[in-house]
Amino acid sequence: MPRPLTKPTVLVFMGVTGSGKSAVAALLALRLGWPFEEGDALHPPANIEKMALGNPLTDADRWPWLERVAGWIEDRLDAGENGLVTCSALKRSYRDLINRRGTGVAFVYLKGSRETIAARLAARHGHFMPPNLLDSQLADLEEPAPDEPSIRIEIGPSAAEIAETIIEGFGLRPGQV
Repeated sequence: MPRPLTKPTVLVFMGVTGSGKSAVAALLALRLGWPFEEGDALHPPANIEKMALGNPLTDADRWPWLERVAGWIEDRLDAGENGLVTCSALKRSYRDLINRRGTGVAFVYLKGSRETIAARLAARHGHFMPPNLLDSQLADLEEPAPDEPSIRIEIGPSAAEIAETIIEGFGLRPGQV
C-alpha cells in the first residue's frame, strides 16, 4: 500500500469503463469532504456523442479531454487542496500528461477481469458508454508501471470496501491537507 499523504494530492481513479471509478471516488468524496470531479463531465460533447454511438475514442479525441483533467488537478494543487477525479487514464502517455508536474498525483488503478467488468456493464443503465467499447479500452490499457505513482486495487470487493482500503492505505481523514 502507499505511504500516508503529507502534502496536497489528487487521487486519479483510473481503469476501463465499468471498473467502479465513479462509485469509489464519490464515496471517498462524501467520507473525506474533498473536491470531486467526474472526469466524464470534462469530455467535449463530440467525445460523448462518439462513444454513445459505439465508436471508440482515438488519441486525438482524448487529448483535449486529458488537458481538462490535468487542468482540474492543477487547480486543486495550486489551491493547496486534495482532490479526487475519475479518468480512464488508459495509457502511460495519458498519465504522463495528467501528472505533468511530476508531483501531487497518485493513480488508483481499479483492476478487474474482463468477465467481471462485462457483467457490471450489462447491468448498468443510463450511461453513455455502451458495453461494446470495453474491448477497445482493454486493448488500449497499459497498466501502470512500478515507477509510476500508483496503487492497484482489485475490484472484487464492494465500492465501500475499496474506499475503506484506500482510506487506510493512505492514512486519510476528512479535511486533510
